[in-house]
Amino acid sequence: MKILVTGGAGFIGSNFIHYWLKKYLADSIVNLDALTYAGNLENLCDLENNQNYQFVKGDICDTGLVNEIVKDIDLIVHFAAESHVDRSIMDSGDFIRANVEGTRVLLDAAKNNGQIRFHHVSTDEVFGSLRPNDKPFNEKTAYDPRSPYSASKAGSDHLVRAYFHTHKLPITISNCSNNYGPCQFPEKVIPLFITNLLENKKVPVYGEGKNVRDWIYVDDHNAGVDAIIKKGKIGETYCLGGDSELTNLALTKKILELMDQGEDMIEYVADRPGHDLRYAMDYTKAKQELGWEPKVNFADGLLKTIAWYKHNKVWWQNIKNGKYLEYYKKNYSKR
Repeated sequence: MKILVTGGAGFIGSNFIHYWLKKYLADSIVNLDALTYAGNLENLCDLENNQNYQFVKGDICDTGLVNEIVKDIDLIVHFAAESHVDRSIMDSGDFIRANVEGTRVLLDAAKNNGQIRFHHVSTDEVFGSLRPNDKPFNEKTAYDPRSPYSASKAGSDHLVRAYFHTHKLPITISNCSNNYGPCQFPEKVIPLFITNLLENKKVPVYGEGKNVRDWIYVDDHNAGVDAIIKKGKIGETYCLGGDSELTNLALTKKILELMDQGEDMIEYVADRPGHDLRYAMDYTKAKQELGWEPKVNFADGLLKTIAWYKHNKVWWQNIKNGKYLEYYKKNYSKR
């Protein structure tokens, strides 16, 4: 197959490209990424000479570019999204544009160029917030987004389903819990805490740290996407979870313990507006229909993640000081 991956310079997308090209040697990938602040081509520098990989710098909202790219594409895997909740609270405009309008452009391109198979990557946050004793989200949970980010992702999910029902576009959707692992932009909680501690800085915990998240290692997520593409039923949604619910405070203490730091490194900060209390995912459908379940337990995955950031200091230091943007200026003309 020839696959278009959107947002492939980001955290999950770049890990997906490595996963796919390693597993499916005959397939080729076109990576379309606008290289906004969270996209980083250094995530993929080892693929520069791979004949089965092509990078295109561009915006998913660019109708002409997208239609030109998809003319010989067999599958679109749509990761591209603005995803940081705090940024969406400050300014939602980029989120609506990228997550809703960008998805519409891609769906139209898929529809108008031979009904291209389309997989849409979404989030557990579209379902809203769970109380402590509520059952986890599943594919039948009603949407209840509570931040501009999750509202924009909910809008894109609805668009994808609408194109299936209206235009018979062959789509699938995955809603996944919080990812972690190598190459995650260090504004997200796990890499932020790890890199802060490596810099001997404190880690900021919202409120009392009682908010609960379910964590999934990025390779498990991408294996789930793979399973949906290969075995999933057209028009269906699949929830992917990591079986690893933790309060933010418990997560913080686990990172501190593994990095030989004390709780004096915690700095409690004012809570985020509209902060959802709990997310959890029931992946029974994916397990029963696809034979998928997460394989990396959280303790092992967190150790692997900490080790990666310890051994790739230049990567995250260049992001934190802004030097990674210079990489594009020096190297993009060669791509």
